[in-house]
Amino acid sequence: MKRRELMRYAGAGLLAAMGTGLTSGFRSYQAATPSGSLSVQWLGHTCFLFSGSGLKVLVNPFRKLGCTAGYRSPKVASDVVLISSQMLDEGAIEDLPGEPKFLYEPGAYKVEGLQLQGISLNHDREGGRRFGTNVAWRWTQGGINILHLGGAAAPIEVEQKILMGRPDVVLVPVGGGPKAYKAEEAMQAVQALNPKLVIPTHYRTQAADANSCDLASLDEFLGLANGMNVRRVASDTISIKPADIAGNGSAIAVLSYKF
Repeated sequence: MKRRELMRYAGAGLLAAMGTGLTSGFRSYQAATPSGSLSVQWLGHTCFLFSGSGLKVLVNPFRKLGCTAGYRSPKVASDVVLISSQMLDEGAIEDLPGEPKFLYEPGAYKVEGLQLQGISLNHDREGGRRFGTNVAWRWTQGGINILHLGGAAAPIEVEQKILMGRPDVVLVPVGGGPKAYKAEEAMQAVQALNPKLVIPTHYRTQAADANSCDLASLDEFLGLANGMNVRRVASDTISIKPADIAGNGSAIAVLSYKF
């Protein structure tokens, strides 16, 4: 049932992306600025649960192996599930509770009142020939413009940046490996997007299986912060209000996983 539902919503996104559908959907998305606040919970690796505007959005649930072996299973209730790729560390949708709507292909979507934009980026440094396509997701929830880059490995091109705009919050992979940004590449993406708040993802933690994880730690990325305000949050969850991130410049928030 969930597989059929996933395919149905992917097809809707492809239809929306044809002709002027993507452009008109993107304009509507930009104009949506609901009031309130956004709760962001880190469930490990690139998996986060976003709660706000009366909805829960789960991004990139994973299977426990390799770099994610020591995390708890991210099988939590949600209304919408966004998938950056169908690889096991960011596309494990089996046995998720409830009946969420699944999106996994680029395009413009409207689901549960949210307008979402899936933006295609290569999942490797070889033009996608090795790991295919990664989908970055952009949407507004709780008055916050969110961009989750998933497992991006390719530089952000002009056309992609137009779709991404300037996010309030960007979630960017920083730990390298063959299918996601290295620290320097991640910082280049941050500089291109100029977000208000950066939440690093996809780096080595104590959850990693020592024999089967090729990620670097967070330290190298933070070493490139160059005077940016770095806040280490003593929790896996942060609450963000639009007023909290007003102004210029970017800050970095490092969430703590509760092992």
